[in-house]
Amino acid sequence: MNTNTRQNLLIAFTYSLTLIGGMFLGYRFLKDQGYSIQKNVSYADNNTEKVDEIIHLINKNYVDEVNTDTLTNLPIDSILHQLDPHSMYLPPAKAYEQNVDLEGQFEGIGIEYYILNDTLLVTNVVKDGPAFAAGLKLGDKILKVDNSNVSGRHLPREQMIGKIKGRKGTSVQLTIMHVNGPNPVKLLVKRGKVQVSSIDAAYMLNNETAYIRISKFGANTDLDFVDAVKNLKTQGMAKLVLDLRDNGGGYLTAATGLASQLLPENKLIVYTQGKHEPRTDYIATGGGEFEQGKLAVLINENTASASEILAGAIQDLDRGIIIGRRSFGKGLVQEQFPFGDGSALNLTIARYYTPLGRSIQKSYKKGYTAYHNEIDERYTDGELTDDNSPFRDSLKRNTAFITSSGKKVYAGGGIQPDLYVKIDTSGLSKSYTTLVGKKVLFDYVFDVLAKRYRASSLDQSLQTFSISERDYKDLISYIQKKNLKVDSGQLSHSKAMIATDLKVLLYKFYFGEEGYYKAANINDKMVKQALVSLQ
Repeated sequence: MNTNTRQNLLIAFTYSLTLIGGMFLGYRFLKDQGYSIQKNVSYADNNTEKVDEIIHLINKNYVDEVNTDTLTNLPIDSILHQLDPHSMYLPPAKAYEQNVDLEGQFEGIGIEYYILNDTLLVTNVVKDGPAFAAGLKLGDKILKVDNSNVSGRHLPREQMIGKIKGRKGTSVQLTIMHVNGPNPVKLLVKRGKVQVSSIDAAYMLNNETAYIRISKFGANTDLDFVDAVKNLKTQGMAKLVLDLRDNGGGYLTAATGLASQLLPENKLIVYTQGKHEPRTDYIATGGGEFEQGKLAVLINENTASASEILAGAIQDLDRGIIIGRRSFGKGLVQEQFPFGDGSALNLTIARYYTPLGRSIQKSYKKGYTAYHNEIDERYTDGELTDDNSPFRDSLKRNTAFITSSGKKVYAGGGIQPDLYVKIDTSGLSKSYTTLVGKKVLFDYVFDVLAKRYRASSLDQSLQTFSISERDYKDLISYIQKKNLKVDSGQLSHSKAMIATDLKVLLYKFYFGEEGYYKAANINDKMVKQALVSLQ
């Protein structure tokens, strides 16, 4: 396989994994920055004033010394790209979405939905949310929103979603076809505040080992974690697998708050420092819910920012074992400065350093585009797919930091795991990525398998359930009806991977995020490695 083909397939595979894991999210958007927000402050509200104000904010707050005279006549995005890859301007809609996501609540009716055959299919109803109270159920189809038909009209996704969203206190009338219902019914739903946990799953892997998956560090993540641990302790929890894969970060204070649940009192978690920001130390408070007990933390190339802060503290202080692949490498801290029109500036004000003094920020000297394409390079050079990650040798050219146990850790380019687990691409094929990219597996699960299997039987057979030969043959027929060009030999090569995806999507449909991870983790190599390491 030539280099370009291999690269394209691997990039597509990563996209496939992301898509499989998160296509349904109707209220989750950005998971990146790791920043604080200036509350109740309003800066300029037109573009000319914004440019002047941005220059002023850079002079007053930016992490490094900058000659702003060279920036004065540039567009806003160009100004910020001259600084670093994480200082950015957010239009009003994006600023709102980011803040809603991290605050852990939004205003709406509290559902997730998927567009199946031009019909809005309800794939999740948030418990105790407005839609739940109104009687909306999993598998319902939304035919009309107020007086507008939204099913069967080939409407853009944005238009469909926009008709349902709205401010707290306003109402929306939905025309619904319940599962197995004889006729459509109308439901009046009053929009309200919907609470969303940043913990996707929390359950027992075995009699003594718990698994907790955190998708981002939002305003309430540390509190959600405490509640989860207390519940798991009643089930016998003595060890913990903490999954931070694909966690792009969030609030710094949320990460340090969670670290205080894991680290002994008075231990340094992280410190931040910038040209205009004096050193600030974040110290563990003690009395945490899981200060004792064996701990494994899972990371990958999409683990970034606040999640790297937590992983770095665990590694530097020898509190647990880090398993997976090198993290993203974002060691910059942003503060958000809002403008009068609802837009905002996320400006880098400091760098953060792990307890041993490591900066894990990867280089951005080659520019904005090269920085964001760096993950692709990890595929082409084999770092993510080879048994022996080549990055480990190059990292050792940097100065070593020594933990109290004598372990060597290194700065620059992210958190390097203690135990490396490569991506398994054994079943990868171009036809497989076509199926995922075209959402065929999702369509098939919702259109066919969800009608074929029931939640009660799936719940009882989690460990043993597998997609049958009939299911697979019907999938092939389903693909043919969609007139997709796929290679039968490639599909055969990817059969096991396809079967796994169908299973986890089916469990996600019936049991939400936790069902997804319970099914996916059965054969997850990082989870298996964690269980071995915690023995």
